[in-house]
Amino acid sequence: MKKEGMFKKALSMALAAAMTVSLAACGSAPAAQGGSGASAGAIKIGASGPLTGPAAVYGNAVKAAAEMAVEEINAKGGLQFALDFEDDTHDAEKAVTAYGVLKDWGMQVSLATVTSAPGAAVAPMYKDDHIFAITPSGSSLAIIYADPDNAANPYGNVFQMCFTDPNQGVASADYLKVHTELGTKIAVIYKNDDNYSSGIFAKFKSQADANGLEIVYEGTFDDSNASDFTVQLKKAQDAGADLLFLPIYYDPASLILTQANQMGYAPTVFGVDGMDGILTLEGFDTSLAEGVYLLTPFSADATDDLTKNFTANYQAKMSDIPNQFAADAYDCVYAIAQACEAAGVTADMSASEICDKLVGQFSSMTFNGLTGQNVTWSGSGEVSKSPKAVVIKNGVYVGVEG
Repeated sequence: MKKEGMFKKALSMALAAAMTVSLAACGSAPAAQGGSGASAGAIKIGASGPLTGPAAVYGNAVKAAAEMAVEEINAKGGLQFALDFEDDTHDAEKAVTAYGVLKDWGMQVSLATVTSAPGAAVAPMYKDDHIFAITPSGSSLAIIYADPDNAANPYGNVFQMCFTDPNQGVASADYLKVHTELGTKIAVIYKNDDNYSSGIFAKFKSQADANGLEIVYEGTFDDSNASDFTVQLKKAQDAGADLLFLPIYYDPASLILTQANQMGYAPTVFGVDGMDGILTLEGFDTSLAEGVYLLTPFSADATDDLTKNFTANYQAKMSDIPNQFAADAYDCVYAIAQACEAAGVTADMSASEICDKLVGQFSSMTFNGLTGQNVTWSGSGEVSKSPKAVVIKNGVYVGVEG
């Protein structure tokens, strides 16, 4: 739906209110979005993410899993949610537009954005409007801090379910220190105009130096040259790198794997959560991802009942195996539900009232979900949970012990 149409619909809703038509049944059709049939007594959750474009794998996974969680919670009776999920195409300007649509709809709580750059653009708006937000997968510190370099200056009402970029960089370097069998001469290729990629790399490099790891090559790219990586790969190969660390999203990673194969270069490849989704990328030969390692808080092959049920239900809905982004989104909705129930949040409260209650809960509660047990949050909104390593075998993610 075009944004102009959404603004017109918001105006129509305001007029329709005089005729006692419920806002929850109008506008962006939250009942259809959440599959809940939620009434006017539903707490309105807004979100945006890339439903189209090169990062759509992330956005559609988050949307589907959030819808699942809303449906399940609403089916229990009692607490009710309505969900509106806007397409921001992984674009900061469109995320700002989406925020306006969601605010006009009456958003009371938010899943913020799926990706980091749009999240950094709208985070100040959540702060200014005092709306509680928790992002499933926007990992940049710029989402939770007005000044990412100043830990004393968090927004205070914007939280993360995913690991922060620094956390991923440090955890990756720590993992590679222990698992030297994966490689000892490390090459890195990262995107220097992207907060997510450059943020992870900066912390990885610092921790790698502290751990005594040998980085033999550092290569970069940006939007202007994100299709040909043969120069970087040749330099990594010439430097003798037997492990390639890729703190990037799956789209450029797929090109790197393809081009490395074409030139006969076969290092161990180690990535972070942004590469989750590479197995569902249209047109990519997934056999080239065989043996790729990722650090992630979720593995769909886990045998606990929660993971098995979620994976089965997600596959029935999407005909696909859920990735970490889906799992984090599912956890976000359930964490919001836990906090709302504990704080006595009701749909007739203002977004500001709800924000205060949820900040208090998230800053003190413990949550058990798909992506971690005994999960907690700091007052700045940063999550604390343990990462897991997975490796791609036979076209699926398989958990790695240790």
